[in-house]
Amino acid sequence: MPTRRRAPALVPPLPAVQVARGTVADALPDGAEALLLPVTAGSDGVEPREGAVEAAVRYRIDLGDLAERSGATGAAGDVAAIVLPRGHGDVALPWTDLPHRLGLVGVGDGTATSLRRAGAAVARATRGWGTVVTSVASGSAPEVQQAFAEGYLLGAYRHPSRAARPSPGPAESLVLLGGDADAVRRAEVVARAAWTARVLAVTPSNTKTPAWLADRATELAEAAGLEVEVLDERALAAQGFGGLLAVGGGSATPPRLVRVTYRPASSGRPAHVVLVGKGITYDTGGLSLKQRQAMVPMKTDMTGAAVALATVLGAAEAGVSHEVTALLALAENAVGGASYRPGDVLTVRGGTTVEVSNTDAEGRLVLADALVHADLTLDPDVLVDVATLTGAATTALGRTHAALFSPDDDLADGLAAAGERAGERLWRMPLVADYRPAIDSAIADVHHVAGAGFTGAGAITAALFLQGFVGHRRWAHLDVAGPARASAAAHEVPEGATGFGTRALLAWLSGEV
Repeated sequence: MPTRRRAPALVPPLPAVQVARGTVADALPDGAEALLLPVTAGSDGVEPREGAVEAAVRYRIDLGDLAERSGATGAAGDVAAIVLPRGHGDVALPWTDLPHRLGLVGVGDGTATSLRRAGAAVARATRGWGTVVTSVASGSAPEVQQAFAEGYLLGAYRHPSRAARPSPGPAESLVLLGGDADAVRRAEVVARAAWTARVLAVTPSNTKTPAWLADRATELAEAAGLEVEVLDERALAAQGFGGLLAVGGGSATPPRLVRVTYRPASSGRPAHVVLVGKGITYDTGGLSLKQRQAMVPMKTDMTGAAVALATVLGAAEAGVSHEVTALLALAENAVGGASYRPGDVLTVRGGTTVEVSNTDAEGRLVLADALVHADLTLDPDVLVDVATLTGAATTALGRTHAALFSPDDDLADGLAAAGERAGERLWRMPLVADYRPAIDSAIADVHHVAGAGFTGAGAITAALFLQGFVGHRRWAHLDVAGPARASAAAHEVPEGATGFGTRALLAWLSGEV
């Protein structure tokens, strides 16, 4: 395992999740403020699950009455809690030994998805509380317990705030009765990676320049004992990174390319996975200027780079058996005297010439440079790029699914299955060969957007463009433009930057790639 140093304070520590032996029929941990019991919806109302019946017997609780008074439904992600009255003077009530808050947590059908939602709901319902004890995941399979802990940790996340009075934080501690410590540890690895991607994505762009992001990536990589290399604008020019230099040319802060590599300690030759992330630290659209309202969320246009970085850090912490490299293509697409123009012809890494028609389609240009660089210098067995690339993907799939493109059936199936397990759904889209002429150019090797006479299929033509820069590598493209940003919090996903892709990629890297 890599030698680790003290991690920088960019990402706050996760809330405490502890595992305790015993059941709710035993004495609860000292200082417990709340006891949460699992229930599900039955034909005759709410039905108890693991531990709830034992608690009802031990503490003489009428679960039916409790469900009715608290409004519990048993649906996955429903939490209903009441505050128990205390006795007065010498009068002792049957629940004297109980914490003063008692709640019912809906677990739905008991699957990993339902328990992940239950965990997130518990996190939101218990903000500002002390020690919370629960049997919600007791007796479940390890992957289900991991999902519950993941949901809790992901739901407990709050975007960094510079307000004088931030909202209440998570409960002081969550105690899982009969929990699996290894499952909790795996959940912490995944949640820490997702938190990292989210924090980086929401950092305001007056702070988050390409150089700033390269510095933070370096700090995080070095703290994890990983190899890191940063190419500045002079090195990029010397090696022919025409896409990054053009996109970043209008900004006062020049572009960067960052490489972070994790090498497992296992013997033999592990598979080498290279993750390429689009890192546009702010996107005005360049000279093809966006409307004001479309610019507002553009501090998150580097989500792909944040996800790639967070994934390699998570892979190192989990000790996956594959070698993993993250390539972060970082630039600010600003407006200035040196901005690149519609009508320009660029020469990207490797010598391909590209006709530019829309400077707001900048992501595919920086990805082209990074993909060629990976192919020429890193010898990847598998190449995966992650990007908030097209509005077309959002139009097609909305905010809950990312578009997945790959000519490799096994790779596409593996990624989609991993996304399903992790709670980040990937929908495979076609690489339509008949659409390839849309990006032909009369004055360059390729046109970076569909030319005149072609309409629609914007996510597909963007993927076809990228495919031309991967050589003969096994390759997949994740267009996360929709789910990388959420208009409202839902389950384990916060409003705003979601870090989408981190969990799916870590789940995929945990098995065969």
